[in-house]
Amino acid sequence: MPLVFADIGKSYMIKRVGGQQEAKRRLECMGFTPGEWVSVINTVDGNLIVKVKECRVAISKEMAQRIIV
Repeated sequence: MPLVFADIGKSYMIKRVGGQQEAKRRLECMGFTPGEWVSVINTVDGNLIVKVKECRVAISKEMAQRIIV
């Protein structure tokens, strides 16, 4: 399921990062790699604030749709 549909406060393991090569590289540089745990902290106007690798990161709804958990 795409990260955009994840429940707030629940941890999920990233299974796959999709999208074009540039988008995949950008997400992987921010810590969104397969096998890593991620949790949604909050949503703001459809955008997500997530915790990955002990860091809080804000990502757009479009980017969150590319992260499969």
